[in-house]
Amino acid sequence: MAVTCRRIYTAPEPGEGARVLVDRLWPRGLRKEDAGFDEWLRAVAPSDGLRRWYGHDPELFEEFRRRYLAELAEPAPAAALDHLRQLAAAGPLALLTAARDLPISHAAVLAALLNG
Repeated sequence: MAVTCRRIYTAPEPGEGARVLVDRLWPRGLRKEDAGFDEWLRAVAPSDGLRRWYGHDPELFEEFRRRYLAELAEPAPAAALDHLRQLAAAGPLALLTAARDLPISHAAVLAALLNG
C-alpha cells in the first residue's frame, strides 16, 4: 500500500490516487469547491478533546499517538479506518489534513498504521 499524508492546501499530484480529508473540522480559508478531495472522513480524526489536549506540541506526540491509536479501536473510528484500508488496497491513497507539521500530525499516524 502506498499511503501518503499531504496538506489539503496543496494541489493534487499525478499518481497520488484517492485524496481523503481526515480532519474533523473544515480547513480554514478553503472553499469546498477548491479543495480537490474525493472524500471527507471525519470519523477517523482524533476526538475534539484529544486534539485540543495535544495542540501539536512535539513533546506530547508519543502520548498523543498512543491515545489516538486507542481511539481508533472504538467502533465508529474503526469502521472509518477499515474504509481507509479498503481504499489503500485499491491503489495509492493521500490522507489530507490542514495540520502544518505533517510528521507529528494524526495523518502521519494513520499513514504509518496503513502502510504497516
